[in-house]
Amino acid sequence: MREIVPYQSSGGRRNNVQLGVGQSIWAGNPPPAIPERVLDGIPGCLTWLALLLSVIGAVAFPRALLIFAIAVILYSSFRFLLTGIAAVLGMSKIKYWEKIDWYEKFIQSAPPDALAWEHVHHIVIIPNYKEPINVLACSLEALAKQHDARHNLTIVLAMEAAEDGCIAKAEQLHREYAPRFKHFFYTVHPRGLPSEMQCKSANEAWAARWIKRRLVDELGYNMDHLLVTTMDADTLWHPHYFQALTYLFAVNPNRHLRFWQGQIRYHSNVWAISPPLRLLNAYSTALELGYLGGWWWTMMPMSSYSLSLRLLDTSGYWDADVIADEWHMYVKAFFARNGEVEVERVFLPFSAQATTGANLTEIVRNRYLQTLRHAWGAKEVGFTIAKMLEHPEIEFRRSFRLLVREAHDNIQAGAGWVIITLGSQLPFLLHPQLLGEITQPGNPLWLLLQLGFVLIVVLGIFFWYIDVIVRPPRTKPATLKERVLVLLSFPLLSILSVIFLALPAIQAQTRLLIGAPLQFRVTQKL
Repeated sequence: MREIVPYQSSGGRRNNVQLGVGQSIWAGNPPPAIPERVLDGIPGCLTWLALLLSVIGAVAFPRALLIFAIAVILYSSFRFLLTGIAAVLGMSKIKYWEKIDWYEKFIQSAPPDALAWEHVHHIVIIPNYKEPINVLACSLEALAKQHDARHNLTIVLAMEAAEDGCIAKAEQLHREYAPRFKHFFYTVHPRGLPSEMQCKSANEAWAARWIKRRLVDELGYNMDHLLVTTMDADTLWHPHYFQALTYLFAVNPNRHLRFWQGQIRYHSNVWAISPPLRLLNAYSTALELGYLGGWWWTMMPMSSYSLSLRLLDTSGYWDADVIADEWHMYVKAFFARNGEVEVERVFLPFSAQATTGANLTEIVRNRYLQTLRHAWGAKEVGFTIAKMLEHPEIEFRRSFRLLVREAHDNIQAGAGWVIITLGSQLPFLLHPQLLGEITQPGNPLWLLLQLGFVLIVVLGIFFWYIDVIVRPPRTKPATLKERVLVLLSFPLLSILSVIFLALPAIQAQTRLLIGAPLQFRVTQKL
């Protein structure tokens, strides 16, 4: 197994370098750095450019705009179709993985250079801020039921000093759960540190550095045997997740160049949320399952994931001023390790809680703010471009593929939605005669437009179905009101998508464009 060493930029001029296929490099000094504000504004700029061009096109070139909008609709429906295929493949893989005895598989198939099973040790970091103690207790209970948790799991409750009573909460959980793990620690992230914002990323970084000092520097653990899992406070891991992770980490010779990611399902409180939001969560769950099952897509970490402490340490840990911690950490590691870092799929789902609230107003507000926070990941598009310019020695195809993966979803949620919505409606509103022309029997534009929308609707129902069949059993029978709301959810899906997906994405991209910061907010849970 080759030795893994931190990447160090050589800097200076880069002349007389022979390039391979797909590589790009500057034949002199690297270009001057582009201001962060400029790069942050790229997705928002594209969104508002799409809006401007849609309005101008609807007035001056309605037919051309309509054709372009139909092309985007067909592309989106094709992506939905691929997601549906990938989701089916993903579900099949999950059923297969759930039947595997991972320790037995290790005994039978581990290569000679694999780590010893008992040498792999898991560090689980649980960043939290004002989380209900019952939510944390449920997460710890699920962790305590993992294979051999008493000997190979170390828990780090990452508390925030900004939360009154955080130490008392941590002490209570420590008294109850510490005997069920190898180690149980809690850290308190100070408030108001320079260049930090109060966010999950800063808390994770503080806890990770602390546990590295404690386990490696003080207790003598081998850092190359330590695997870090960071999770949301409400994550409930699959019962076999850490056993499978031990196997995947131990047998992989590139274990220090990998992230591991399972599929998130918003099922922990699925029967306590309103049916319309249940449908939206089913859509989100299906998309994540599609990315997991589709080997042709670039996988990215999401919510709760794992990586080695060695990779985390050599990549500089999480940045303390970032909201989209998952993508940002992955991009940092990718460029710190010469573009060799990848995400490996773990076909064992984990459960999380969906947003909720005491009343309809709170439910809508909390769901909107959660999507707004997720949409802040558009900032990572600019960060990736900056890293590509900073590291031209990395093969262009690899870094560009990463950029496309990040940019695609953000651009589709912003500029793509504008083109689909305005491009397919404004030409008809401003030029009523165009509707008559398009709807003539046999007109290919009308047929293609209808085909795209039908595919999206049918696949949306399919995504709902594959979420329904894996939901946990109901806690109580469905009421008549709930059944009616379920039926109304489908015709309301387009409106729900605008309110809870498109608008927060456009708001986040616009704030990034104008330089308006976003405050990190914790999602309310039951």
